[in-house]
Amino acid sequence: MMPQLLTVRVDRRHRRPVRLWIPVLPVALILAPLLVLALLGGIIACIVFRISVPRTLGTGWRIVSALPGTRVDIKDGHTAFLVSIR
Repeated sequence: MMPQLLTVRVDRRHRRPVRLWIPVLPVALILAPLLVLALLGGIIACIVFRISVPRTLGTGWRIVSALPGTRVDIKDGHTAFLVSIR
């Protein structure tokens, strides 16, 4: 299943936390022309370096499908950054 929602939260010292909810599908539709160019560039790179294109595309899809439930927490000094993929 493709990720549906990306949640970003930035906690800063002595300030209110900033929260962003980003729906993945509308952003992917807006960036579709760039995604097509990136896909074509990846296919050309696979051909140049003699890597199996179908296997590479399958592996990429498995990585994207495994993203829901991923949490990334970064703390540096007085700032905390949390990314959650649902």
